[in-house]
Amino acid sequence: MGLPARLYDLTWRRVRHLGGAALLAGETLRKMLTPPYDLRAVVAQLDALGVRSTTLAAVIAAFTGMVLALQTAYTLAAFGAKLYIGEVVGMSLVRELGPVLTALMVGGRVGAGITAELGSMTVSEQVDALRSLGGDPIRTLVVPRVWALLVGLPLLTLLADVTGILGGMLISTWELGLDPSFYFSHVLRLMGYGDLFSGLGKSACFAFAIGLIATYNGLSAEGGADGVGRATTDTVVAIAVTVLGLDFFLTKLFLSL
Repeated sequence: MGLPARLYDLTWRRVRHLGGAALLAGETLRKMLTPPYDLRAVVAQLDALGVRSTTLAAVIAAFTGMVLALQTAYTLAAFGAKLYIGEVVGMSLVRELGPVLTALMVGGRVGAGITAELGSMTVSEQVDALRSLGGDPIRTLVVPRVWALLVGLPLLTLLADVTGILGGMLISTWELGLDPSFYFSHVLRLMGYGDLFSGLGKSACFAFAIGLIATYNGLSAEGGADGVGRATTDTVVAIAVTVLGLDFFLTKLFLSL
């Protein structure tokens, strides 16, 4: 196969995947908003996808807050503005680092797991068996996972914001000698409900994108175990690129409101 044919094949496959993902997104949204609602399945997925990620999210956010506080302190010290470390750490975590880092962590851990699970079901023809028995794979397999991510990721982001700010407080207190109450007063001085809404709004958009990418790649996996492995790798890469790209456009949107 020559280079033009390979480029055409690659382009066609990408376009086909985008079309399939768009169709899945529309069907998922429609079935998320119409009964019946399987709350038990959503709670089970929330435990598997969200609760078990809390420790990892908290640890990552705590170290991020500590590093951010340390770097910010040494940078602001050159301008005699070290006292403003609370504002920088708080706003950076709530508006940007908290939502983005949590989404990347959840995308890598949870997204890959969803794709591997659904991919294994697809290549072993369990999804086809579900269809043949009159079941709806989207309502049964996709909707509970997307709802769980929509609920769990914003909550994990809140946890990451709090632990990141606490990590920044530890550095501010031990390394810089700032009083904890002084640090927290500066964290809250500039932060408003709009900043919190911006971070949680990003998390909700990231959650839907992660759920859509992970479930689509899982349901479209083919080629046995190798195909599942490729689909899982594609999921991690696609989620990382999508989260960072969405973050740019969502940041412009929320700053314009």
